[in-house]
Amino acid sequence: MNSIRKYPFLSSVLLLLFLQLPVYYTGNAATNKRKSHLPEIENVAASPVKSFDELVKLTADSIYNEMDLSGKGLETEAFELAYKGYSKLLQEGLVNISNILTIADFSKSSSQKRLFVLDMEHGEILFNTFVAHGRNSGLHYATSFSNKPQSNKSSLGFYLTLDTYYGANGYSLKLRGLEKGINDKAYDRAIVLHGSDYVNNSFASSNGFLGRSFGCPAVPRKLAAGIINTIKNGSLFFIYYPAKNYIDKSTILNS
Repeated sequence: MNSIRKYPFLSSVLLLLFLQLPVYYTGNAATNKRKSHLPEIENVAASPVKSFDELVKLTADSIYNEMDLSGKGLETEAFELAYKGYSKLLQEGLVNISNILTIADFSKSSSQKRLFVLDMEHGEILFNTFVAHGRNSGLHYATSFSNKPQSNKSSLGFYLTLDTYYGANGYSLKLRGLEKGINDKAYDRAIVLHGSDYVNNSFASSNGFLGRSFGCPAVPRKLAAGIINTIKNGSLFFIYYPAKNYIDKSTILNS
């Protein structure tokens, strides 16, 4: 419940769900650092909401538009699904760093800046940069995914960021997959976030795609420490691709 109190838009969503009334969050601008991300009251009243999923989608779309995530290239569905899982896991108390949400939009080519680190408290994009996928997931695009060891493929779904360490790729961040049968072997596979020299604009411009990893979401080396220090120790990381089999199978998105 502490997370709900900290984020007034979630409180509003719950009130709308259980009371089925067109309410919205208001407050003194001097004492509230963050605007409500709920749609305008007349829009809610004009479109009766029947389910929690619809309420979450309304809120997600409002945040998406307010942050101009479309202008930055993030797919609408990528954010809607990320926000749906974020809302659920936040309410369940499974997220320690509740103001940060990271999305890797693998519907985009690796030559595009498809990693988004979002400050959900202040409505800011903290990082928007390149991220590599696994070498056996595809060349320009990641289209094939696996949870199997030695597959050298990326895994979709929700992850919790863990602690850091120094390894062969320098300063790195451990990840724990939260989805059984989808990415729950990520920790044993040593799927981590790390920096790499093959993840940069120069490489992408010269080749039309980034270098690829063994399945890790690798980021530009010069940004790695900043990204890792921002999202480490219990924030949510979501890897998206419009794969119906994943979306239908995910218990986080369907429970």
